[in-house]
Amino acid sequence: MENAHPQGKCKFSIMVLSSLRRLLPWLAPAVFLGLFFFIPLARILALGLDFSFLSGFTQWKVPISSVFLPRVFNVLGFTFTQAALSTLLTLVLGLPLAYLFARFEFPSKAIFRALTAIPFMLPTVVVAAGFTALLGPRGWINLALMAVLRLDQPPVVFVGTLTAILVAHVFYNATIVIRIVGNAWAGMEPRLQDAARTLGASPFKTLLHITLPLLRPAIFAASLLVFLFDFTSYGVILLLGGPRFATLEVEVYIQALQMLNLPAASLLSVVQLLCTLGFSAIYSRYISSVTAVIRPRAAWQNAQKPRGLRQRIVVTGLLLVLVSFFLLPLLALPLRSISRLEADRASTVVSAPGLTLDFYRELFINRRDSIFYVPPFLALRNSLAYAGVTVCLSMLLGFPAAAALARPGKLEKWLDPLLMLPLGASSVTLGLGYLLTFNHTLLPPGWLPESVNLNLLTSPVLVPLAHTTIALPFVIRSLQAALAQIPERYHEAAAVLGASRLQIWLNVVWPIISRPAIAAGAFAFTISLGEFGAASLLVRPDYPTLPTAIYRFLSQPGALNYGQAMSMATILMLVCGLGILVIEGLRLPGTGDF
Repeated sequence: MENAHPQGKCKFSIMVLSSLRRLLPWLAPAVFLGLFFFIPLARILALGLDFSFLSGFTQWKVPISSVFLPRVFNVLGFTFTQAALSTLLTLVLGLPLAYLFARFEFPSKAIFRALTAIPFMLPTVVVAAGFTALLGPRGWINLALMAVLRLDQPPVVFVGTLTAILVAHVFYNATIVIRIVGNAWAGMEPRLQDAARTLGASPFKTLLHITLPLLRPAIFAASLLVFLFDFTSYGVILLLGGPRFATLEVEVYIQALQMLNLPAASLLSVVQLLCTLGFSAIYSRYISSVTAVIRPRAAWQNAQKPRGLRQRIVVTGLLLVLVSFFLLPLLALPLRSISRLEADRASTVVSAPGLTLDFYRELFINRRDSIFYVPPFLALRNSLAYAGVTVCLSMLLGFPAAAALARPGKLEKWLDPLLMLPLGASSVTLGLGYLLTFNHTLLPPGWLPESVNLNLLTSPVLVPLAHTTIALPFVIRSLQAALAQIPERYHEAAAVLGASRLQIWLNVVWPIISRPAIAAGAFAFTISLGEFGAASLLVRPDYPTLPTAIYRFLSQPGALNYGQAMSMATILMLVCGLGILVIEGLRLPGTGDF
């Protein structure tokens, strides 16, 4: 009996130490997300739902009025409408292309498949600039038609229309349908369709009664994901839609920065957040059923070369549609950045037609000699610096959490969804939360000298913190998949041979996960470089990012401003494209596309 108490005490100490050891990897990510995600989100909820005792903004009340409420319903209605139309059109294009990649083998198939994925990973400002270069007032098509038809005004009105929004969304999200539905279609047993045809069913009846019912979970999951991305669209609406169109996210930006109505912006953010989380939950519920399609053999065994004239015509036609739709906007952008096709009366630059690098040279010149003017090359420097900080922070925070999730217990299964919550919040909502949370110094008055400023809102540090919050879930997922594939016996064997924890990490773990880790870093770098939503609310005028600079130059008149915007968008596209190649080349096989 005398030894019972010491033994119980020892067991309790061991349990406490074990619990602390399991909690330690979560400490840094939990503190970071608590400060830079959950607290800003709580501030939005408090102000948006008028919890004045929590928010501290008792002088502001949510403007429930006859003017504001109709605008909320109009914005919400347009958000749902454009998302539904965009999803429908994406299915119209994506399903035939999914059939093409699932059932046919043709030369350079991998290249064509990669071509459909590039737009999805490009920043929205690059996509908008690409369509502007192709179909805008100074785009290639309008310039060609004006020259041929001898017109003074561009005949094609694209920018500032609903058509521009829908086309850009299809361009952006078609690869979701191609990959999710295409993968399910490629793994489907073809003998089911053959049996139906043998029993006398027409191709249409076979498609209607056999193929589509089996593909229904995949089609529904892809549609939900496309709808979610279209519902939260921000950059495309702002850059291509113009002032006549506003989704919930665009209206948050307008109310916060133009109307200076933070309560209204908060209320809209709450509505947007609830809708987004609801769609995300439904998607998570149904994506698991995509694998329910029976896969009796490998997907590549179901693909065959086109047989007969009809199949060759179908394959050739679909490839022409694919190249025309996905490649032309990407090519129009760099070509427009090196072409001088019109004079700029407001500029002293020589305006002779032809190829030129003047727009790239202008990125380094301050022709206004204004102390308030920030040359565009500084925006590139700022974006690269922000991206570098984002990579460092997200990797430092992501490694411990990913290591814990690689061998999950009950605690990890509870904490995992909390880490993924930033995926369900829009970047604009996050930016608004930062405006509400960090608009004052972090410490009470008198704690530090007045010369020391800890107001993050006036500091450029806030931008990479927001980018890290956005990139962290992607980094954790990438690293978790890599770490989970390392057998536990590797660690045990190294420990038995006398290796320390550091030696095990350097000689066993790192050689295995180095490629996925570089891919995860490239993912964080690319996300930060092209992020536009949070940056549009948070960047200081003297520390712009490249996407915000592109938006500013596209919004200003003059061929010189337009040419510089095209040049910056081309640089951003090339850098992000390099990041995409790194990610595709280094990520683990079998980790999925979405």
